[in-house]
Amino acid sequence: MTTTKRTLTMADRKSLAQVLQQRREKLAAQFPAPVLLWSGQSSSRNFPANTFPFRASSHFLYFAGLPLENAAIRLEQGKLALFMDGGSPASALWHGESPTPAAIAVQIGADAVYPLADLKQMAAGCATILVQDGATRALQSQLLHRAIAPIDESDSLDRQLIQAIVALRLTHDHQALEELRQAAAISVEAHKAGMRATPMAKTEAEVRAAMEAVILAYNATTAYTSIVTVHGEVLHNNHYHHALRSGDLLLADVGAEVPSGWASDITRTWPVSGKFSPTQRSLYEVVLQAHDRCIAAMRPGVEYRDIHLLAAQTIAEGLVDLGILRGKAEDLVERDAHALFFPHGVGHLLGLDVHDMEDLGDLAGYAEGRTRSDRFGLCYLRLDRPLQPGMLVTIEPGFYQVPAILNDVDRRETYHDMVNWERLAEFQDVRGIRIEDDVLVTETGTEILTKELPTQADAIEQLISQPK
Repeated sequence: MTTTKRTLTMADRKSLAQVLQQRREKLAAQFPAPVLLWSGQSSSRNFPANTFPFRASSHFLYFAGLPLENAAIRLEQGKLALFMDGGSPASALWHGESPTPAAIAVQIGADAVYPLADLKQMAAGCATILVQDGATRALQSQLLHRAIAPIDESDSLDRQLIQAIVALRLTHDHQALEELRQAAAISVEAHKAGMRATPMAKTEAEVRAAMEAVILAYNATTAYTSIVTVHGEVLHNNHYHHALRSGDLLLADVGAEVPSGWASDITRTWPVSGKFSPTQRSLYEVVLQAHDRCIAAMRPGVEYRDIHLLAAQTIAEGLVDLGILRGKAEDLVERDAHALFFPHGVGHLLGLDVHDMEDLGDLAGYAEGRTRSDRFGLCYLRLDRPLQPGMLVTIEPGFYQVPAILNDVDRRETYHDMVNWERLAEFQDVRGIRIEDDVLVTETGTEILTKELPTQADAIEQLISQPK
């Protein structure tokens, strides 16, 4: 898999406009009512001129194709009207000249272009989806003359729009897959750089810097706040000050987002010393077996929930073989004992968001009529649908020794006969292990977009030993 720094050619722009037109026509076939989607606007960090980096709404991006700030699109019967203002002289002074709305309209295949003020006359009767920033949310309600319906109101026009967009975005067209492969390739190179940087690094921050430098060099950004930590038991650890010591495992969950908004999500775990200890390697192999079995079982029609349970079963079997858990694996999973060490779901949807469409709650992740379980071993499952060709998901089993779980009095009582605590103490050099790849469901099986990044322990040790 190779990466390239590329710019859009005229053919690319024409192809993009055609793909956007196809997406709009597919939406119109499922949802004939008019739709208004806003891109959103940047938010200030601490004073008005110092803003957080702008990220357009993913629903806007899916149909408009460009990360336009403070813009809106109106969709009806496959037609797109673009609403945005041209840059002001002050904006040109500080930020440079920008393309005119008319030029942007041509690039995305818009049928008409209007100033933002004209939205007042054309917003009535439109369905919409809430944007994350507060200023835009207020504008949405103001122009539509109504409170935006919550996603759990089953009879709302907005919910019907959400259901139509979810149906489209669950699977990816060729243009999206091209961008997703690019994001994956960049992320693979970033992880290799992190592994090679580890022998000379003194802190987590130095490894993070090496990884994100690769992402920035491809004019990409991180799809989420990077996790680069020797405390892998903290599932979303965003602190980087810890020293790297021989004997530690470093867990790196880092993914690139390309300028068009499409994301990648990769996790690898490797030894700071360059060599897994016997206890680290044995638990790593348990997680890797779960990872490999899950991917091998994936094909259209298979329930993602069953993939998660396969990961749970495999981890339980491995922990029984290591003497950490007692009993039959099937019984341990039924009683959620595996979740003491594997508390999260095996993965999630991936696309324009790293957890794709999770701004819609469980309406995207869960098939109609399904709700989250309250079981300890299932309540964090983010995806509960049958797999479809064109669907991109992550597979990311793990093993963690989380003090908040293992030291919980009630859980220790519930599982006292299933855990060999003395044997578990022999694995103190393993805080957390996760192995994550981006897996596309094909007509006959799968394609691992991130396959160029090794998962085998020996191959990872070899990467660490390569010169930076």
